[in-house]
Amino acid sequence: MHRRSFLKTTAAAALAAPFANAATATAEGAKMKVGFDNFSIRALGLKAGALIDYAAEQKVDCLLLSDLDVYENHTDSYLEDLRKKAADLNIALYAGTGGICPTAHRFSDKWGTAEEHLKLTIRVAKALGSPVARCYQGFADDRKSPGGIKARNKDTLAVLKNVRSFATDHGVKIAIENHAGDMQSYELRDLIEEAGRDFVGCTIDSGNAAWALEDPMENLEVLGPYTVCSGIRNNIIWEDENGAQVAWTSIGEGQTDMKAYAKRFAELAPGAPFILEIISGINRPFTYLKPEFWNGYENVSARGFAKFLALAKQGKAIPPFKAEGDKKAAEQVYQKAELERSIAWCRENL
Repeated sequence: MHRRSFLKTTAAAALAAPFANAATATAEGAKMKVGFDNFSIRALGLKAGALIDYAAEQKVDCLLLSDLDVYENHTDSYLEDLRKKAADLNIALYAGTGGICPTAHRFSDKWGTAEEHLKLTIRVAKALGSPVARCYQGFADDRKSPGGIKARNKDTLAVLKNVRSFATDHGVKIAIENHAGDMQSYELRDLIEEAGRDFVGCTIDSGNAAWALEDPMENLEVLGPYTVCSGIRNNIIWEDENGAQVAWTSIGEGQTDMKAYAKRFAELAPGAPFILEIISGINRPFTYLKPEFWNGYENVSARGFAKFLALAKQGKAIPPFKAEGDKKAAEQVYQKAELERSIAWCRENL
């Protein structure tokens, strides 16, 4: 269905009732919390307090504040006020940050060393009442770095072990995301197992699965049992002359059967929040028909890649988003519409 037609036919009814009344349930009847990541509407530049208000307007159950810049400051008193504000509005907060691998090519020392960065995130999570500290290792380009993804995993593992006691003392689980094509599902699973499931889990990202040459459903089967947080969106994969391209979409408009995905998510990760991270409008090429592409991808699962190829043969190309006029204003309108349409779809269909 065309996006605008879909919005007209579903949004009015969907926005009429609280989200909690239609949230996905597990087989045992426990409600699965549904919310969104602030990165979905990053162009708006909202701070944490305003994001909590917006989450309340959307009648969602939870909100992931996925970066440390979203706060006015990191003082205990300010964070406690945010926690109380969210609690009064019945919104569960989840806290996160960016990369924590010191040798990843985009690692930033803005928050100190990798250990200092992760400890700050854990402290923020504790103050907000978040059970997790979401973070990630790096990006797809790290697969082609010296030593490849295994070397980056080793360096990340050292950081995790250095903060283990700090995390357990604070009662916060470190939730590593399969991020931007850095790790395939089995690679992240092995990293979590080696670090220790008692203090490390997964932030599963359905869109990033495709960026790692995986079928999101297959990715879920591997990472679901480790999942304690999430970043959920849909995608379309199609073939081109050099391989394939991947476009992320809103929840109801991609190839993955999101009803089936949500049902399996609830079964494999009971208690984990279903957090929408909508990043539509980007088309990314994967030139796997060129030999040089495979540098860094030598150990990709053949079974997983076969499922990715099957999706690519089914998908149809869609154009990327192009802002017209005032770029910032156009991005704000576009991001807000994509997220709100996804929330409406979940309310109607889950």
